[in-house]
Amino acid sequence: MRIPYPPALRDLVYRLYARRVEGRLDHTQVPKHIGVILDGNRRWARADGRTTEQGHLAGAAKIDELLGWCAETDVEVVTLWLLSTDNLDRPAAELTPLLGIIENTVRNLAADGRWRVHHVGNRDLLPDETQRVLKQAEQDTLDNKGVLVNVAIGYGGRQEIADAVRSLLLEHAERGTSFEELAEIVDIDLISEHLYTRGQPDPDLVIRTSGEQRLSGFMLWQSAHSEYYFCEVFWPAFRKVDFLRALRDYAARHRRFGF
Repeated sequence: MRIPYPPALRDLVYRLYARRVEGRLDHTQVPKHIGVILDGNRRWARADGRTTEQGHLAGAAKIDELLGWCAETDVEVVTLWLLSTDNLDRPAAELTPLLGIIENTVRNLAADGRWRVHHVGNRDLLPDETQRVLKQAEQDTLDNKGVLVNVAIGYGGRQEIADAVRSLLLEHAERGTSFEELAEIVDIDLISEHLYTRGQPDPDLVIRTSGEQRLSGFMLWQSAHSEYYFCEVFWPAFRKVDFLRALRDYAARHRRFGF
């Protein structure tokens, strides 16, 4: 028969174990860019007898912890998938409070003073207030030197590639470039210059919580050579020890970059 540990003792064991894993972590092998699919808010809420909104609030609160862990381990860029293009089709009763939580999250990230906030996604798909909050956060944190935090809101990987191609075509149409000339020069680098993350390194590691083992359209272009780490816990229950395990697992891999 398994005897459950008291919560205080269990927390102490987790902290000691996390400290042990962190002590053995080689900071030269830490990924510079981590993408995170924050999955499982609603399932965590149902399992804990809470409302969907409470689940999203708990998930938002976890973001501050994650970014603190990233700063401690020398991660330079973090991309947080907060709202997909598919999520925009959710019922208004869920979507409206979720957008409010996301807006407050972005405001808090900007007010923190440690992070540089950058929006990735199709801003035109979002409500005016959400657009305003994102624009203000980017402006307010432009000169910050800390971790670059990409907030993926109204984001879809296929949408990003379509937007990149559209941006490329419009730019060269304004220059008067013919289709024949454009066909001669289009390559991977040219398309990359029109992605939401242009100028940034591609993610070295993509973490998805909740046990799902799929990308669901997250950073389809940028993650071609990324390593993936799928974690069983729901996002609101994600702990530092889970994060450190992901970094340890990444450091142990021999990256082949597609080969």
